[in-house]
Amino acid sequence: MNTRDTLKINANNHLEIGGADTVLLAKKYGTPLYVMDESYIRQMCRAFSSTIKSEYGNGLVVFASKAFSCIGIYKIIDDEQLGADVVSGGEIYTALKAGFDPSKMFFHGNNKLPYEIKYAIENKVGYIVVDSLDEIKLIDKIAAENNILQKILFRLNPGVEAHTHHAVQTARIDSKFGFSISNGEADEALTLALSCQNICPMGFHCHIGSQIFDKNAFVIAVDKMTDYMAYVKDNFKFEAEVLNLGGGYGIYYTEGDPYFSPNEYADYVTKFLNELKLCLSEKKLKKPFLVIEPGRSIVGEAGITLYTVGSIKNIKNIKKYVGIDGGMGDNPRYALYQAKYSAILANRAADDANETVTIAGKCCESGDLIAVDIKLPKAETGDIVAVFSTGAYNYSMSSNYNRNPIPPVVLVNNGKSAYLVKPQTYEDITRLDVVPEWIKK
Repeated sequence: MNTRDTLKINANNHLEIGGADTVLLAKKYGTPLYVMDESYIRQMCRAFSSTIKSEYGNGLVVFASKAFSCIGIYKIIDDEQLGADVVSGGEIYTALKAGFDPSKMFFHGNNKLPYEIKYAIENKVGYIVVDSLDEIKLIDKIAAENNILQKILFRLNPGVEAHTHHAVQTARIDSKFGFSISNGEADEALTLALSCQNICPMGFHCHIGSQIFDKNAFVIAVDKMTDYMAYVKDNFKFEAEVLNLGGGYGIYYTEGDPYFSPNEYADYVTKFLNELKLCLSEKKLKKPFLVIEPGRSIVGEAGITLYTVGSIKNIKNIKKYVGIDGGMGDNPRYALYQAKYSAILANRAADDANETVTIAGKCCESGDLIAVDIKLPKAETGDIVAVFSTGAYNYSMSSNYNRNPIPPVVLVNNGKSAYLVKPQTYEDITRLDVVPEWIKK
């Protein structure tokens, strides 16, 4: 268990998060239940922001909201003076509904739909991070129709092989994302954009992957990006005003992962900032406005998910399944790429974990598992299982598979708790269902 001031075992042998007893949270709100620790979210926002300010100066931390998007989280990151990385019309809408400043939004995506681009431009989203030649032409057309000079960044593929799962590597030459530097695609995109009348190229973006612990990967990315910035300065007479280095900083899921405190994340960022300052000096580049885009590292460890144990199935000498009242509908990451988690019994948090079990979800899929061969105390029906580090890519990837409701999200701070997202009902699930006239009886 990865403890901190706001995540610990209390005197009742219960797991406590944000000053709230998880057993009481489960009783009050039911399970499955996502729980988010506001204090830790704010700590992480400040760790990144203060590092950019003290070690670099002119820059902005932008929350990668695909990790966790709802009105409340945009309110928090706005309060912490962060920007927002948005990847769909729905995320733009949600941020706007929260009162978020659109000029601090960066709109990403490898296949932005025409209506999404139109929506972003009409709502004065600050930057569109372009990802294809067709998109550049479309932005120019829509911007012209709205009499707007739209700022863009080019998403580049610097060819950095981050040491992470292949499904979350995003800067290989065969990635669906970005313009490759090595084969001339980036030059072609820049040439096209510079010829457009309603586009204002501002600089470059890269994102080399997710769940990365190798700090040197970001150092290499800085070197490759500044090499390209120097090249286009000399060959295109274009000097970048903005450099966005993306995110992807790893978090703690299991004992196999390094543990970084907020201060250690600050050191993580400082290392590649030092490389950036050195590269700018050596390559005679002016200092760009710097953007970084942490998402998982802000909300991942801030979140836990609570479940209630149901059926327990012991296949003698083979495997013991502990069934829970949630599963791949609220956490699809094991089914997608065998993501690993740590967990405890929240109502017996300090008990010895002396059994090896597999935590199984209730969905009608053999692959609906949350954790395989994990150590837990001997579980009984009615126990509360707490799965850690579920604040990122769990609620945001959830579904109504098997017509199960998506669990609510509760925010905790100093012992207080309140909904960030209310629970779904069966009526919510069927609300948009329609029966065509010809099959009505």
